Amino acid sequence: MMTTTQARATAQTIDADRALKARHRAMWALGDYAAVADEVVGDLGAVLVAATGISAGQRVLDIAAGSGNASFPAARDGGEVVASDLTPELLDAGRERAKRQGLDVDWRVADAEDLPFADASFDVVLSCLGVMFAPHHTVAADELLRVARAGASIGLLSWTPEGFIGQMFAAVKAFVPAPPVGVQPPPLWGDEEHVRSLLGDRVVDLEARRRMLTVDRFRTPEEFREYFKANYGPTITAYRAVADDPARVVELDATLDDLARRHQAPDGAMEWEYLIVTARRTP
Repeated sequence: MMTTTQARATAQTIDADRALKARHRAMWALGDYAAVADEVVGDLGAVLVAATGISAGQRVLDIAAGSGNASFPAARDGGEVVASDLTPELLDAGRERAKRQGLDVDWRVADAEDLPFADASFDVVLSCLGVMFAPHHTVAADELLRVARAGASIGLLSWTPEGFIGQMFAAVKAFVPAPPVGVQPPPLWGDEEHVRSLLGDRVVDLEARRRMLTVDRFRTPEEFREYFKANYGPTITAYRAVADDPARVVELDATLDDLARRHQAPDGAMEWEYLIVTARRTP
């Protein structure tokens, strides 16, 4: 029987988790991540879908789908796609885009750590730059495997810790409040050994490949910084955290400029590293 103290601690944990998820939801509603997904990283959804090998008639779950970067190519390949995300605003953007393109996608508000789907209900479970941002990695991995049927295809695409975006998160960390205890850094999903430890013997035929995304949208470091400052939720959150300290704002500007400068070729192109993992749910 649970004691009063245990019950109180459990309630506090639940309340803290709800508050954390509310902050995550609000962060990704800032700016215009749908534009980032379309204009900067738009090719990655198709890369993941091709690697996962979706075929017509398969039931597909796109976890933390955002505005549908992977959901759209999965639907074009004939998948019966459910796009789930914690942030309704991103789903609204995806829903409108799907309507314009005549694609049939089922959009569902859902927490990657508490998916509202039955066990073993999908033939394909994938996530493109999505589940990596769930704060508790083991919980998220358990959920994505729970809803995958035996033999289902698993496809995950994440920024690596060593790549440009992974380094950006590391650099911005100094400008935001420390995360709650137990919250893990998103780019860990871009580390092969970490992903293998999360999935364990519940998958077979796991393959992990590091690849580069060429980003040639930004001509200068300052152009990159201003774009992410206006459109990318985590960057906007960092600027809001130091908004009352002009010196810190200038420091954050310089940090992002320096990071971009070190990764930018003379023609403005940058190479952003990601990890793509494919596997099958253990039969």
